[in-house]
Amino acid sequence: MSINSEEIANLPKAAASPHILIVDDEPDIIELLELTLARMGMEVSSAKCISNAKILLQSRQFQLCLTDMRLPDGEGLDLVKYIVHHRADLPIAVITAYGTTENAVAALKAGAFDYLPKPVSLKQLRDLVKLALNLPPIQTESTVPTQSNQRVLLGESQPMRQLRATIDKLSRSQASIYINGESGSGKELAARMIHERSARHKQAFIAVNCGAIPENLMESEFFGYKKGAFTSADKDHDGFFLTANGGSLFLDEVADLPLAMQVKLLRVIQEKQVRRIGESQEKNIDVRIISATHKKLSHCVETGQFRQDLYYRLNVIELNMPALREMREDIPLIAEAILAKLCREAARPACRLKKDARAMLMNYDYPGNVRELENILERTLALCSEEQIGEDELQLPDKAKIILHDTGSLPPISADQGLPLQDFLDKLEKDSIIKALNQNRYNRTKASKTLGITVRSLRYRMERLGLNERT
Repeated sequence: MSINSEEIANLPKAAASPHILIVDDEPDIIELLELTLARMGMEVSSAKCISNAKILLQSRQFQLCLTDMRLPDGEGLDLVKYIVHHRADLPIAVITAYGTTENAVAALKAGAFDYLPKPVSLKQLRDLVKLALNLPPIQTESTVPTQSNQRVLLGESQPMRQLRATIDKLSRSQASIYINGESGSGKELAARMIHERSARHKQAFIAVNCGAIPENLMESEFFGYKKGAFTSADKDHDGFFLTANGGSLFLDEVADLPLAMQVKLLRVIQEKQVRRIGESQEKNIDVRIISATHKKLSHCVETGQFRQDLYYRLNVIELNMPALREMREDIPLIAEAILAKLCREAARPACRLKKDARAMLMNYDYPGNVRELENILERTLALCSEEQIGEDELQLPDKAKIILHDTGSLPPISADQGLPLQDFLDKLEKDSIIKALNQNRYNRTKASKTLGITVRSLRYRMERLGLNERT
């Protein structure tokens, strides 16, 4: 299996002969890698230690670096960190000894593209090289908006800037990603962004809602089946894994998978092979797994609802999605973008939010996050024909209006305290919740009814305000 001249010409960032750096102190390994890569049409340079590798890196451009984890003057992890810091556009893969996958995981978390276990499989090596040379250029804050075909996460708050930076870093790796976040926080959007910026961007992205598939259909939907395998199998069906082969498979709400399916999923991920129902032969697959759930997967492991071995396979690197209430300063920008999209889809003149409506949106907690914000604005547009949307036109849930407006009976806060706006609002909210709890003898169900909110929303607010410790 080799790359032909046409494939080489189409490889981004690579000239007619992509240049690869090998860093290893074992002559046999160097010779094996050099012969294999030369047959693929690659130019190869080698170094036997980290110091020599740094000299070569400073002297010319490379399209890929392959390094052993154990070198005479340090660890391969040190070279990974050096390249990530000085040559962020250069993918680096580490070669690890059998049984030392924890080193590989550490390298992936540090920014390595992928890893190769020893003894080195030539097929895995070729696949890795082709993927690495297919990585798109690194995107910057200034270049992303110009690429209208790609999805973006809006916002200038620190949590959002950090999230975008992490996504860019994860997109240049082959590690399995676990995305943790509340419902509506944009987990699938983050998964699609990782895929679109990755070496697999030209291949399929398959999104699967694990909680929406009946248990008796899971095996056939995930692994596929051959025509005639069972009564209703009137044609061949590849299933999610084979359809996503070469690309990315996004397993949303992965915590909802039954334990029997978790066992089968684990085997496919470990063996990188899948067998369709009704077939005797297994097929090799190359799929990057991105999983997500609004539940705490570690808690599911502790309670026996999720297999620990599968958890560690999926959660090589964890990406945490911030809740909308943690980046309130971004709400006006996100809301305006959603409004513009909804107006375009409805073929109506562009609408704008008035100052009082923006303030009202910023003070709401959004248990449903961005999805709830979009629902609020869609409902507002359906009931409002004005181009300027004010507080009266905004269709917030009635429970939110009670919290935002019914503060007349609360003790006044003296102006000389000089509280910032958010602290002032937090104190009003805290006093309102404490008053409702006192009135209802700390029965949270009754207190939530008094406040006009759900018990879940009350729990969110109490946790954010630090009231759980007092109650």
